[in-house]
Amino acid sequence: QADRRYFADCGSHLRLEIGSGAGVMKETFPDVVTSDVKRLGSVDVVLRAEDLPFRDGSVRAIYGINVFHHVSDPRVFFREAVRALAPGGGLVLIEPHYGPLAHLLFKRLFTQESYEMEVQEWPQHSREQVASDANQALSYVILKRDRAQWEREFPALELVADEPHTHMTYLLSGGVNFRQLVPSGLGELLASLEKRAVFLNPLLALQHTLVIRRRREALPT
Repeated sequence: QADRRYFADCGSHLRLEIGSGAGVMKETFPDVVTSDVKRLGSVDVVLRAEDLPFRDGSVRAIYGINVFHHVSDPRVFFREAVRALAPGGGLVLIEPHYGPLAHLLFKRLFTQESYEMEVQEWPQHSREQVASDANQALSYVILKRDRAQWEREFPALELVADEPHTHMTYLLSGGVNFRQLVPSGLGELLASLEKRAVFLNPLLALQHTLVIRRRREALPT
């Protein structure tokens, strides 16, 4: 949906998912190229998000679900995105949200990975450090708190959407790495309530979708 809405005038058709893991996206969108940092039976290509094996301007969309906060160096990642993305194409990233409930749960309960909104520097990890040093608040740090700095450093990119979503169903499923907190039998009820409570998403959302588009023309420097 974000692809059709925001990348409609992009000339390329190549779509890439980074950090695909089990490759679930391909079940719904078979044309998406799936990838991960290690060889898995469910992925098409082994690669790192900071080093994409695609020619300049050839990629329409890069998708990442809870992957961005694992990249070893966000600056290198964004530079590589600018290089590989076609003008009018972009990134669709789903990451932990920064609202009150998200801050409470990711900071106090979902502690397998850190959630540090106050960190001063953007991370620069070695490949070996990434898994243990991932900061789930990275999307907030760079694209909310330090957005002005990010825009100065990457003028070819623009943040066109930051949409909070998913709270009750996240607790039902346990998310990516966490234990399930509510009974499975409540699934349909919670999903229905979540749809009705969309106005509460800024407060309750545990995830948010960020859409970052590569400008068709570079801004004057």
